[in-house]
Amino acid sequence: MDLSKIVKSIDHLEVLNFKDIDIKGISFNSNTIKSHEIFVCLKGEHVDGHNFAQSAFEKGAIALMCEKPLNIEIPQIIVKSTQESIADLAAVFYHHPSSELNLMGVTGTNGKTTVAHLVQKIFEKNNKKCALIGTLGHKLSSKDDYLEAKHTTPQAPQLQKTLQKILKADIENVITEVSSHALEQFRVKNCNFSLAIFTNLTQDHLDYHITMENYLHAKMKLFQGLKEGNWAIINNDDKYAKKIIDCIDKNVNILTYGVKQKSDIMAKNIEFMADGVSFDCVYKDKTVNFKLFLNGMFSVYNSLAAIGAGLANGIELNVIKEALEETKSVAGRFEIVKSNPMVIVDYAHTPDGLENILRASRELTPKDGNLICLFGCGGNRDCTKRPKMGKIAQQLCDKIIITSDNPRQEDPQQIITDILSGLALINPKTVFVEPDRRMAIKLLKDISNENDVLVLAGKGHEDYQILADKTIHFDDREEVLKIFGSNDEKESKEESKKETGEEVKI
Repeated sequence: MDLSKIVKSIDHLEVLNFKDIDIKGISFNSNTIKSHEIFVCLKGEHVDGHNFAQSAFEKGAIALMCEKPLNIEIPQIIVKSTQESIADLAAVFYHHPSSELNLMGVTGTNGKTTVAHLVQKIFEKNNKKCALIGTLGHKLSSKDDYLEAKHTTPQAPQLQKTLQKILKADIENVITEVSSHALEQFRVKNCNFSLAIFTNLTQDHLDYHITMENYLHAKMKLFQGLKEGNWAIINNDDKYAKKIIDCIDKNVNILTYGVKQKSDIMAKNIEFMADGVSFDCVYKDKTVNFKLFLNGMFSVYNSLAAIGAGLANGIELNVIKEALEETKSVAGRFEIVKSNPMVIVDYAHTPDGLENILRASRELTPKDGNLICLFGCGGNRDCTKRPKMGKIAQQLCDKIIITSDNPRQEDPQQIITDILSGLALINPKTVFVEPDRRMAIKLLKDISNENDVLVLAGKGHEDYQILADKTIHFDDREEVLKIFGSNDEKESKEESKKETGEEVKI
C-alpha cells in the first residue's frame, strides 16, 4: 500500500521525510520486522519501541510511525498515540475487513473461550461457516487445528490480518474473545461488532486496571461501540449487568440470560450428573430440555450466552440444542484427562473461577472420596487475589497443594506465602506446599486415592511455564499422564488380566 494513502487515511500530527513508497507490512517488533514494512514505535508497560527504531531500520523498516521525530532518514508519521494509531493503520492497510463480516465479540472475566467455541458449533450446526479468534489461537472451523496466538485478543495488525484472511476464505461469521486489555489498548478499534456478549465480571487484572471500576469501564467499551440494529447478550445474574445495559445505545437489541433473575432466556430445573448437566431452556413461549456433556453451573451460564447469540442470529432453538448436546469440553476448560482417580485440568486463575470449578468438582466427588486441588498464582500480576484464592481452596477442598503457576520475575516462595496468608489454619495433613509444579503433581499422586477428584487449576491449555529467565515447555495434561499413567494403560492391563483369567475388580 502506498504511504500517501496511509497518510491521508489516519489522523497524524506531521509527516517527516515523506516520499511515496510501497508499504508491504506492519511491524512493532524489531526482531521480526521484514523488508519494506512500517515499524510502529509502541510504548508498552515496560518497553518503549522508540528505542528500537534504529534497529528496525537496519533490519529493513522502510518507514516509521512514532510519537516524536527520530534521527533516522526515512519517512516518519508522527502521531499523538502509537498505541491507538496502530489500530487505524491496521484497519486501513487490511481494508477494514470487519465491515463485511458478521463479527461477534464475547467479553467477561470467565467463560470467554468456552462461549466462543459453543457459538462456533451453533453456527456450523446451522450450516453456516464461523471462524474463531481467542485464547487458544484462531481457526476457520471447529475441525481445524488452532493457529497459535500470543494474546486472548491479538494486537491490531494481527487481528485485522486474520479478519482479512477469514473474509478471503468466504467465511461470513466470526466469534472472537475480547479482553479488557484489548479494549483498553485499542486493539479492536475499527472492528465493527454486530453482537457483543457479557459473561461476568469478577476480580482479575487489577495489576493493570488498578480498580474494579476501571476494569468495568474497559469492558463497557465493547458495548458502547454497538450501533442501531446490533445485539447485546447480557448475563442478567451478574451484579454489573445493569451498568452494562445502561451504557448501551437504546436502538441496540438486548437479550438477557440468567438462572436467578427474570431474563429473556432462562435455565430452569437444573440437574448435575457425573457426565454433564441437564436443564430446561425457557425462551418466550418455548421450553426445550438440554442435556450437555459440560459440567458445573458455569457451563449452564456459558451455554445460555451461546444460546442468546444463536437466537439473535435467527437460529432455531432446536438447532442450537443439537449443537450444544454434541459439544465436548474445550481444551483446558474442565478437561477430564484421567479417571480413577478423576483428574481435571482447568484454566481457573481468579477467585471466582476457582470457586466455580471447585464447586462443580465437588458435585463429582464420591462420598468416600476427597476433593484435592493443586494451584498457584501468576507472578507480576494482581497479588490481592492470592489470599482470596487460598481461602476459597481451603474452604471447598479436603486437601490443597500450593505450587507455582507462571512465576515470571517474582520469587515463587513469596507468591506461595501470599496464598498461604488467606488460609485460616495450616494443617500439614491437608495443606501441602511444593514450589516445583512437576514435583507438586507427583505429590498429588502420593496423597490421593482412586475415589478422589483432583483439580489442577491455573494453567489449563497452556503448554509452557514462564520463569524468571526463560520459558520452558510444561503442560499439566502431559505431566498428569506421565505421572499417573494414561487411562489406556489401565484399560490394557485390565484386558490382559481378563485374557489370562485373572480377577478384575471394577
